[in-house]
Amino acid sequence: MGVMIQSFYWDCPREDHKEFQWWNYINQEIPLLAKAGFTALWLPPVHKAANLFGPSMGYDPYDYYDLGEFDQKGSVPTWFGSRQELNQLIETAHQHKLRVVADMVLNHNSGADEPEVNPITNQARWTKFNPKSGKFLRNWESFHPSMYESWDQMTFGDMPDLSHRNPYVYGELLKLARWLIEEVGFDGFRYDFVKGFAANTITAIQEYRYMRNGQYYKPFGVAEYWDNATNTLHWVGEANEANANPVDAFDFPLRELLKSLCDSYGFSLKSLVYGETILKAQPQTTVTFVENHDLRDEGRPIANDKLLAYSYILTHEGYPCVFWKDYFNYNLALRNSPNGIDALVNAHEKFAGGDTSVLYLSDDLYIMQRGGYENQPGLIYVLNNRGEDWRGEWVNTKWSNASFYPVAWWSRNDLARPTEQSTNTEGRGQFFAGPRGYVVYAKH
Repeated sequence: MGVMIQSFYWDCPREDHKEFQWWNYINQEIPLLAKAGFTALWLPPVHKAANLFGPSMGYDPYDYYDLGEFDQKGSVPTWFGSRQELNQLIETAHQHKLRVVADMVLNHNSGADEPEVNPITNQARWTKFNPKSGKFLRNWESFHPSMYESWDQMTFGDMPDLSHRNPYVYGELLKLARWLIEEVGFDGFRYDFVKGFAANTITAIQEYRYMRNGQYYKPFGVAEYWDNATNTLHWVGEANEANANPVDAFDFPLRELLKSLCDSYGFSLKSLVYGETILKAQPQTTVTFVENHDLRDEGRPIANDKLLAYSYILTHEGYPCVFWKDYFNYNLALRNSPNGIDALVNAHEKFAGGDTSVLYLSDDLYIMQRGGYENQPGLIYVLNNRGEDWRGEWVNTKWSNASFYPVAWWSRNDLARPTEQSTNTEGRGQFFAGPRGYVVYAKH
C-alpha cells in the first residue's frame, strides 16, 4: 500500500516563512521523500479560500476552480503558491512515482460576494457566489436549508453548508472531482468533515469512471470521520455498501490509544490489541496516523516519545500517514540513522507484508510478527513500555533456523544497536527491545 505523508500543518506557510512558496518547498523535497520510501503526498486544499482574516489553510473554500490563477480574495496565488507551481509539484511527484492526494472540502463554503434572503427562513445569509473562474456559481438554493432537503447532517461553524441533494450541487461536485483527476492530475482525495453530508456523495465520487490515457482510473480516497470505532465503521459501511472503489477512513480511535501509549504513565500495551479501532476491524480500508493538522490545540498533540507511535503504525497493517511537522520541523526523520521515521518507512516498504500475529503480550511488552507477502518477507516487532531496562521473551515464530538483524530501533535511554537473534528448528527465538523503546527485526 505504501506510506503517505501529510505535506502540511496548520499555518505552515507562515511558520516556515514560506508564504506563497509552499508548493515550491514540497517540490524540492520530493526526491528525498521518494528515496526514503514515501509513495504519496496529501496536499492541503488547493482552491482559493475566503481568506476573511488574511490567508487561510483553505478549509473555507470560495472558488474551487481557482488554484492560484485569478486575482481575488487578496491575491492571485493561494497561500501555498500559484497554479503553475502546483502543476510542477504534481509533475515532479509523478516522475518519482508518488501519488498526489487532494483535500476535498465539500461540506461548507465561505466568502460569498453578496448576502441573500433565504425564503424558507426569511433570513439573510452570505450565499451568493460569483467566483472569477466562472465555474460552480452558487446562490441560496445551493445551501441549507434548501428546497431539496430539510435536514443538515452537521454544521461546521457558521459557514453555509452545501445542499448535496440539490441536483445542481451534486452534479457540480462530480464535475469538480473529474476535473481534479483528469485535468489537474490528482490521484485521489482526502474527504474533509464527512459527518456533514450523506455518504452517497463520497460513493459517487469514488465510483465515477474517470479516464486517463484512454483507460478507466480508480482514485484513492480516505475520509475524515472523527468519532469512535462503532460510528466510523457504520459510516464506512454506508459509503462502501455498493462501491467498487471503497473509501478508507482515518483511524482516530487508534490514534488516541497511541497518544496514551506515549503520554500516559502506566498505559497497558494490551489496549493496543483489545481496544476498539478501525484497524482491528478492517485493516484493508484504514489509514493510520500519529498526528495531523487538527490536533494542534492544547493537550491534543502527543508530547512524549512519539517515535513509539510511529513504530506501531509503520510495522502494522493499514496505510500509514506521516505528519510533515513531525518529519521535518521536529526532526523525527533522522535521515541516515536507524532511529527515526526514515528507518521505519524503509522497514515498512521492504518487510512489512502479510498477516499480523501477536506472539507475546503483557502490560509492558508486545511482540508481533508480520508473516510476509510476495516481495516483503515479513518482520518481528518488539515494543517495550518499561523505562528501566532491556526486555525480551521467547516466542514461537513461523521461521525455523532463521537469523534476524535489527533494521530500525529507538529507546528513550539506550540507542545501542540491538543484538542479532536467531530461531531454532521449531521456530522459537528470543527478541528484545530497549527501555521505553522498540526494535524491528528482519530475517537475513
